[in-house]
Parts: sequence; structure tokens; C-alpha cells
Amino acid sequence: MSVNAPARITELVIEAGTKKAHLPTRALLILGFLAGGFISMGFILAIHVSAMIPGQWASLGNLLGAAVFPIGLILVILAGGELLTGNMMSLPLAMFAGRIRLAAVARNWWLVTLANLLGALFVAYFFGHLLGLTEGAYLAKTVAAATSKASADFVHAFVSGIGCNWLVCLAVWLAFASREMSGKILGIWFPIMAFVAIGFQHVVANMFLIPAAIFAGYLSWGALAENLLAVFLGNAVGGAIFVGLAYYVSFAATAQEQATVP
Repeated sequence: MSVNAPARITELVIEAGTKKAHLPTRALLILGFLAGGFISMGFILAIHVSAMIPGQWASLGNLLGAAVFPIGLILVILAGGELLTGNMMSLPLAMFAGRIRLAAVARNWWLVTLANLLGALFVAYFFGHLLGLTEGAYLAKTVAAATSKASADFVHAFVSGIGCNWLVCLAVWLAFASREMSGKILGIWFPIMAFVAIGFQHVVANMFLIPAAIFAGYLSWGALAENLLAVFLGNAVGGAIFVGLAYYVSFAATAQEQATVP
């Protein structure tokens, strides 16, 4: 079969989370930097595709932007990268299964958060600001999108973060479902397109978007910090609970219980 069943996906994600927990610091920082850059370049592409659409067709512009944004996660999954939001599902799942400890989860999340932030800031400054890819004709779109994210209060940003990473982690989950590159790309594309079109908040995407507006002279670093805290926590709940714990209880824990029945 070319498709893995959900129970098998659960096993694969547990294995992946365990391996991620034991990656050396150097690998986590390099792969995390790349992942932050990949997601950021996907956002630049989305801005460029949608910014030139006439105002009366704004919904079409948002849809087109959402349609191209998934290139970021496609690169993370297929080319290799350590993305915080995906790790918010895979490492807790490995922890629930008893394969790693909480300290290993915290170490991975801390290092990958730092590396993703550095990658996102690199793209925001050098490509967005220095090359002007988020300014000039694209400035209005960049600032409007960043202001929309940063202006959300804590509760709304937190809940939006849950919705975002529920979909992002399902995209990662579907990538594990297929054993072929085309199937992985298709599985990634739909959930990512959906979260962007809906407008949910993604902590790594915001690490790029809000600084891009800051480098252009808008918003503040304090606004970025407040937003990232709320969205980080929401993304963690969406990935660890709504995907990781849900599938652990449904498949891994159930399988363990059945194996102990005499």
C-alpha cells in the first residue's frame, strides 16, 4: 500500500519525535534556521502573489496567497528542517508514549524556537527590508497583515494559534500518511492553505511578518513579544493536545492496552 493507516502514522510520528529529541545542538540550530527561512520565503511569495490583486477581488488575492504559502512546509518536510510547530506535535507524542522525557521536549522547543526566529529575522531583514521584497509596492500588504496579527488580544491570538497548529500538524500527519513525494506534497498543501486562508496565527510565520513591518518603520518589538507568547502557547495546545494527545489516546495507548490483555 502507498498510504499508511492512522495507527501506523502514530508509530512513525513517535519514532520521528524520539529521533528529533536526540539530535545534536548543531543540527537543531542549522535545521531550525533553515525552517524559519523556508516559512518566511513562503510568506514573501504569498505577499507577492496577493498584493497586486485589485481591492474588489481581495478574497481572490487571499486565496491565491494561501495557495502558494505551503511551499514553506513542503521544503521543511521534504528538504529537511526543524520547525517548532511540527515539533509541538511529534515530541509530545513521543513523550506520551514514554520514549522521551519532558526535559528533552523543552530542550528541542527552546533550541528550535531560537533557530526559527533567527531564520525568520534573516529573511525579514535581508530579503524583505534590504531587497525591498516586503516594502515598496508590497508595503501596504505587509503592514496590513502584520497589524492584523499584532492587534489581536491575548485570548484571540491564543485561540487562533490553536486552530493554526491543529491544521499545521495535520498537514505533517498527512505527510507521514504517504510514502510518495507527490502524496506528501498534496497532503501538506490542503491543511496549510486552509489555515492561511482562514487567517489563523502561526508563531514562526509571525516571527517573519511582524519584524518585516518593524524593519519598515511600523509596529514595535514589544508588540512582537506579546504576540509570539500568546501564539506560541496556542500553537503548543493545538499541536500537543488536539493532534498529539488525541491520536496517542486513540491508537498508541489503545494498542498498549490491548497488548497487555491476557
